[in-house]
Amino acid sequence: MTQVVERQNPVVPFVDLRAQHGELREQIETTILDIINRSAFIGGPYVESFEKDFAAYCGTDHCVTCGSGTDALKLALMAAGVKPGDEVITVPHTFIASVEAITLAGAFPIFVDIDAQYYTLSPGLLLQFLEERCTLGQGPHPINKKTGRPVVAVMPVHLYGLPADLDSILSVSRAYNLKVIEDACQAHGATLISNGSVRKAGTIGESGAFSFYPGKNLGAMGEGGAVTTNNPEKARAMRMWRDHGQSERYIHLRPDGWNSRLDAIQCGILSVKLRKLDAWNERRCLAAQWYRERLKTYERIVLPIEPPGRKHVYHLFAVRVPDRDKVRQRLADHGISTGLHYPIPLHLQPAYRSWGWKEGDFPESERAAAAILSLPMHPHIEEEEVERICKVLKNALV
Repeated sequence: MTQVVERQNPVVPFVDLRAQHGELREQIETTILDIINRSAFIGGPYVESFEKDFAAYCGTDHCVTCGSGTDALKLALMAAGVKPGDEVITVPHTFIASVEAITLAGAFPIFVDIDAQYYTLSPGLLLQFLEERCTLGQGPHPINKKTGRPVVAVMPVHLYGLPADLDSILSVSRAYNLKVIEDACQAHGATLISNGSVRKAGTIGESGAFSFYPGKNLGAMGEGGAVTTNNPEKARAMRMWRDHGQSERYIHLRPDGWNSRLDAIQCGILSVKLRKLDAWNERRCLAAQWYRERLKTYERIVLPIEPPGRKHVYHLFAVRVPDRDKVRQRLADHGISTGLHYPIPLHLQPAYRSWGWKEGDFPESERAAAAILSLPMHPHIEEEEVERICKVLKNALV
């Protein structure tokens, strides 16, 4: 008697790096072999070429690569003049690296809540904070009346691939003489209309910081980051900071440098992938459209909103659902991987428990953290997979 074995549905991965690298395997292997043959692993032509190409892609004069997105944020803050004892405004609904970079630069993070629809920094709440909590003193920057420290910069996060409302943030920031550093670590290739022109995320503020963590829209095969800027002096300073404070070999001009060089192999891989970035982003947008078509009439699921003038590149497809943890488990039971971005807002993290924040301080971030569920999203996802995900998701909410 023949035993009948029930066929199980294949697993739907949250991110499929195997498919991505399979598409480019021959080009990547050729690049790595050439680097091995050259034996130029630190610095050299592959690093210089990628920095030039990524700057051109973004539309800036300079790109400075470094060891991680966290280091990119730290470099950008330091280049903007952020010093120990300063305060920097950002949001509590983001990955902890945004705040780590502020503290690594010696500054203090100050939180302003997110917009309820877009999950990015609310320009209205930013203005409210500055009007109510800050005073213009003798120095160039406003003073936080509660702490007595200068507030010198704002770091909006382009979350999930959607640029923040930069024109509104810049308008508020200029009125208070605050520098704007863009956390573009999740927004490679995203665009927005700024001052009447279409610009890439990471090119409008003082500088933009990017992460090349493997799962990003443009990801390395390891850690990596970069800062984009139009300021040659800031670029020169960042190049020294990332390389032990050196201006040239064994000439150390800065005592606060460290080792954050991005190696040639990662830059070579990134150069190969950069040529595919726009096409991959369009595939992400197509997958987002597939999700919308199947979920738009289901009122229990809140879909991401793409406002006019801001092009989302869907690093993540983050929805809001009731009973999020139960729904996530139901999807997992059907072989569908999901993510939580991010389940605990930063002001409630144990690391910041002693800093004085409490539950209820940033209600929109707290509501998002309790309900956000990231569905599978990558350039190689198939429409049939999206169909299956949506069917299971809707059944889980019955």
